[in-house]
Amino acid sequence: MALNGIAWKLRTGSAWRDVPQRYGSWRTVYTHLRRWAVGGTFSRMLQAIQAQKDVAGDIDWPVSVDSTIVRARQHVTGGKKRGQPTGTKRVITTLDPAEG
Repeated sequence: MALNGIAWKLRTGSAWRDVPQRYGSWRTVYTHLRRWAVGGTFSRMLQAIQAQKDVAGDIDWPVSVDSTIVRARQHVTGGKKRGQPTGTKRVITTLDPAEG
């Protein structure tokens, strides 16, 4: 039941307190998630499923490597530009455009 509760919570994105009671207490579901994540249970489950599917020939193992590096200069990121005055703002004291 706890695994179904974890799947429901992750699928819906709801708060932990909104986990339906049919999966047990939300605290219990959360506790199982934390213990299994820290203890490596989910990693072992994934490895077991992958091994089973690999033996059956149900998995292709494509590999894609991308070594592209994109670097942005300081001008692109909105950093302070050399020689640009800072803190200068035009103050408009009237709402009438004809006076400005």
